[in-house]
Amino acid sequence: MPVVIVTGARQVGKSTMLQKEFSSYDYVTLDDYALMEQARLDPQSLWAGKESLIIDEAQKCPQLFHAIKQAVDVSNRSKRFILSGSANLYLMEKVTESLAGRAVYVDLLPMTLGESAGITVPSNFQALWQENFRFELVAPPDMNLLDVLLKGFMPPVMSLQTHNQVLIWLDGYVKTYLERDLRELSQVESLIDFRKVMQCLSLRTGGILNQADVAKDCSLSHATTHRYIKLLEVSNIISRVPTYYASRSKRLVKSPKVFFLDSALCIFLSGYTDRDSLAKSRELGGYFETLVYLHLRALCELMTPRAGIYYWRTSTQREVDFVIEHGRQVLPVEVKLTRRPILADAANLLAFLEEHPMAKRGVIVHGGDDLFWLHSKVIAVPWWWIDL
Repeated sequence: MPVVIVTGARQVGKSTMLQKEFSSYDYVTLDDYALMEQARLDPQSLWAGKESLIIDEAQKCPQLFHAIKQAVDVSNRSKRFILSGSANLYLMEKVTESLAGRAVYVDLLPMTLGESAGITVPSNFQALWQENFRFELVAPPDMNLLDVLLKGFMPPVMSLQTHNQVLIWLDGYVKTYLERDLRELSQVESLIDFRKVMQCLSLRTGGILNQADVAKDCSLSHATTHRYIKLLEVSNIISRVPTYYASRSKRLVKSPKVFFLDSALCIFLSGYTDRDSLAKSRELGGYFETLVYLHLRALCELMTPRAGIYYWRTSTQREVDFVIEHGRQVLPVEVKLTRRPILADAANLLAFLEEHPMAKRGVIVHGGDDLFWLHSKVIAVPWWWIDL
């Protein structure tokens, strides 16, 4: 494809990665007001005499995309563009219309446990798909789950030494997002109301998204709530997980689940700032599921073709937290905060396996350190193991 579009939340490392990994490309950023005005008035001048170009913060000039489409077509697709931005350009209608058939989209997520340990090709998750799965016992890492949840996985916090430094960074991140990114994406009548929606969703992470309930709790109209949730999704703060059906045409019928992409940001917005208050919170299971979602999402992105991630829920309230679909293969994953799951915790997984014979086994990701078979078709794995 002549155009690669890299999106991700602010501060996940898009600009750093592109400048280091594609050093042969010319680089411009529309954070520079002079270049932004140039892009608006005469976009072709940005790539005049250049064959390959990175345009950072490209979402700030939507009219740019039509000009890129023309440049690609005129050059018979010999020109190469990498566009990046903190807005999910795939969700921006003008982009998808202009670059249909010419662009491939890549999401840059926050860091993962495996990446922070220097592992670029996680093997454990791949092994779970194998017919004759074998595992070896490994020593657990020296880390506390609550501390990991509170610190999160945004690259700038990786080098911070104290929890107070993390809290200061998160506070600045939220203010920057509200006062800068959001105003550039859309007119928001009230930042106070928008923050209410963020906080309301942070308490619902890992749950089914009911926009009417969110609107009621925030004392906002349904239309305003819908628009604010869409803005959070476009700016890569939250993500939706659709329902899984064997028939693809039915997947859009049920409400999706909603997840924040970073557990620390979610917990911070919920008002929990230390280990003790987090341990007592009733939403702890949802925060843990959010951590697992980030890692499963990253692992799905590494697969070729990219795997889809869903959740399964029946009319009788049986639910499996995640269903990973890769081609004709399916892997159901249940998330349990307990340190030692029991067979009863696998009841919904076993129900799913009975209804979907294409799934060879189920997985329980738990909050402990032990790796063991819970059933002949269900394996229990620790939260830190999945990304190694």
